[in-house]
Amino acid sequence: MENRQATSHRSVRLPNLAHTPSNQPLHSYGFENSHRLGAVIGLVVTALLSFAVTFGVASYTHLSHVVSSRSVQIIPQPHSSHKSEDILDPNSGHAINIILMGQDSRDGKANNALGNGIGEGDHNADTTMLLQISANRSYANLVSIPRDSIVSVPACTTRKGVIPARKDVMFNSIFANGYARDGISGAATCMISAVRHLTHIPITQFVVVDFAGMMQMINSIGGVDVCIPVSFSDPYTGLSLQKGYQHLNGKNGTEFARLRHGLGDGSDIMRTARQQYLIKQLLRQVMSKNILTNANQLYQFAEAALDSLQMSEGLANINTLTGLAYSMRHFKVSNLNSRTVPTQAYPADPNRVEFAPQAHEVWEKFIHEEPLNAPAPSASSTSSKKSNRNSAKSDSSSTHSPSSSSSSSKSASHESAPDPITGLITLPDGELEDPRTHGRVDKKTGIITDPNTGYPLGLADDYLNHAVCGIPAKK
Repeated sequence: MENRQATSHRSVRLPNLAHTPSNQPLHSYGFENSHRLGAVIGLVVTALLSFAVTFGVASYTHLSHVVSSRSVQIIPQPHSSHKSEDILDPNSGHAINIILMGQDSRDGKANNALGNGIGEGDHNADTTMLLQISANRSYANLVSIPRDSIVSVPACTTRKGVIPARKDVMFNSIFANGYARDGISGAATCMISAVRHLTHIPITQFVVVDFAGMMQMINSIGGVDVCIPVSFSDPYTGLSLQKGYQHLNGKNGTEFARLRHGLGDGSDIMRTARQQYLIKQLLRQVMSKNILTNANQLYQFAEAALDSLQMSEGLANINTLTGLAYSMRHFKVSNLNSRTVPTQAYPADPNRVEFAPQAHEVWEKFIHEEPLNAPAPSASSTSSKKSNRNSAKSDSSSTHSPSSSSSSSKSASHESAPDPITGLITLPDGELEDPRTHGRVDKKTGIITDPNTGYPLGLADDYLNHAVCGIPAKK
């Protein structure tokens, strides 16, 4: 863990903690999306912190110390046009881009036990998600990058030297190599540098959580309910669950997030969909138990969450986090748009994937600060936006992706409206379509797949809960 160095010798621009009006409204109810895949630990934490001050000065001081102790330094990269601020201003009226990473660490008793004693000393990015909170705080975008993606990355400068540029390597090795060179600071620095290079998204902040942290958060709210589409037994984690709605404790919930071979096709992309679903269920659990209005439970959850996180210097300030929470006071979880970046088979290795051509459309949404579920831009509108954002790079802005265009055409050929409970469309051939991604939905598992590549795009969580497990929908 890297503690933040004293900054008394330099001028630091503080965030607008008075919550005064900015150049963009912070109260918009704006865009609403029924696909509420909430895989955002960071959002939960910041929302909780806005209530923490009501617990008294002692509790506030303690949480402030916990937050500051989790600060990690990001090293500036030579020739990078992206600039990081010392402290994030959550009320500046600008979009916020954050990398959320789930660290596959076996260090420490709790992490080692969850890893079955294998791999102690290893540090990989088990899960990587890009989070964008809109400028007016009315919606957020969340995109998962599979750890088995093959990518090429630039050289990375750390405090302990330069890691050379590499070609055709697994995405999760970026975190591992950075950690081996310079601990969590090197890991986070190299991840941010690589993702900026791959997506051209101006990311300046990050949050990391490990196995033990996830387990603590789940236990702090008394467990989490999930829908298991088929009975399974995983020999690697030792987890066995029966089909149906199951209540999982922290250990079992974390094992569910980690399992890969016992359920589904054994791919990392399928696991990513389950991880997104699990954390959404965690968010629902928090809301259903009214933890936000229960001081004791709220404090326990906030402390467990914060103690398990490591974050960039710009986020590791309790006033910054409470300011962000306040700016998002009207945000609804239903406005969280989520998916996995489109991928396709990597030619040299069938067990690996690479970004599909359609991936650039996802990055463009982040660059242009648009909801993921907004219609694909036309050639003229995309060109206009590009002229105003010279940093944005795209190789095919004038056409829709094969997946989107073919699926949209097929969807337009019938008059079926999305089901009010599951949000899915029934096509003339009886297949289910997710109108947000134009992917096909497996009726048995709820997994959404690209109709052209066959690779997962996410999970239809409302369909899984209500159609597969029969949970009554709330009116």
